[in-house]
Amino acid sequence: MKKPKKQKTKQPARYPIIIERIFHERFKPGMRAVDFEREDIVKAARDLNVELPKNLGDVVYKQRYRTGMPESIRTTAGQGQAWLVFPAGISKYRFVLLPDTPLLPNEHMSVTKVPDSTPGVIAKYALTDEQALLAKVRYNRLVDIFTGVTCYSLQNHLRTTVPEMGQVETDELYVGVDKKGVHYVFPVQAKGGKDRLSIVQIAQDFALCADKFPALICRPVGAQFMKDQVIALFEFEQGEKGIGISSEKHYKLVPPEEVTKDDLESYRTRLSD
Repeated sequence: MKKPKKQKTKQPARYPIIIERIFHERFKPGMRAVDFEREDIVKAARDLNVELPKNLGDVVYKQRYRTGMPESIRTTAGQGQAWLVFPAGISKYRFVLLPDTPLLPNEHMSVTKVPDSTPGVIAKYALTDEQALLAKVRYNRLVDIFTGVTCYSLQNHLRTTVPEMGQVETDELYVGVDKKGVHYVFPVQAKGGKDRLSIVQIAQDFALCADKFPALICRPVGAQFMKDQVIALFEFEQGEKGIGISSEKHYKLVPPEEVTKDDLESYRTRLSD
């Protein structure tokens, strides 16, 4: 009589337990970086007898942008610190311990109304929150308004490789020129729904700009849907303490008639940035 085949566990928690397995097999107290490779995801899944995803990168993606790190990993970080997973080469990754500074919109910021120029057919057929957000940012020239630079969309969903990181991807890439003739490159990361902006993406964008556009000034931008369809835009900079938010503004796209005289008067009297 044949023995029944051992069934692989199908469970929504398989991504966290795979990440936990990889981390704890390598981590030692005091470490601030832990390296692993894509093949380690396969090995961990086999050891745990859990089903692998079709796309191995999903294991890292979910922890990075949606669910966060499992509790057993967070407890090793210490107060005010957090583990993030960075790309470290082709099919290579690195857990890095950094200050815990989530990139979340400031709920107390004022909102600027902008007449909605999104073509109706685009609004009707955008398939995901991210696609809808990118379209609204593009057709309403929100990158131009936010940065004060005349910008043009160069490419959507640019996927390429950069030294020391391997493959990186940015949602949309703009180039721009200001009144002095200075040229800029604006990599834009967009998040809708439950996804969150991550320092990892912004670090990738800085690396992409340095490698592919060394003559242009790099100004990474993040876009995040908030409640009531408000769009939060962030600009980032690199400093002594790492990557931080240098500017944040909130916009709401409305029918033109909803931008009132009182709104315009309040915008005129705002303090300059």
